[in-house]
Amino acid sequence: MKVILKEDVKGTGKKGEMVNVKDGYARNFLFPKGLAVEATTENVNIMKARKEAENAKKEREMAKARELAEKLKGITVVIKAKAGENGKLFGSITSKDISDKLKSDYKIDIDKKKFNMPEPIRALGTCEVEVKLYPEISAKLNIKVEQE
Repeated sequence: MKVILKEDVKGTGKKGEMVNVKDGYARNFLFPKGLAVEATTENVNIMKARKEAENAKKEREMAKARELAEKLKGITVVIKAKAGENGKLFGSITSKDISDKLKSDYKIDIDKKKFNMPEPIRALGTCEVEVKLYPEISAKLNIKVEQE
């Protein structure tokens, strides 16, 4: 019997897949627990429509991420901080500081978790920070730390 899985079922398949299972397994386990529905033409069409909508949503998100990556290429975020004589900061510049400065100066809202910074910035000068906008889409953002 062909069924469409509503959820991941260990040993059978992933959510949204159409799999062939034994009749008894479908009737006695999958259907009563709400893990699957029978693969009728109506249900197959519903499954295809969901997948198409999901793919369209992913395409929109990817396009948005590419557009944002293009915007970030030309931007240099200038952050003013207190520093000692040797150029070492009193404290550090974190991804949250960069995110807040982007939001206030350029009206670009990026979550602080998307900045790929192995460690905070602790010295005056310029550096590049990688921003992961979407899987496989990232951008480089220039950060300039100046004396306050």
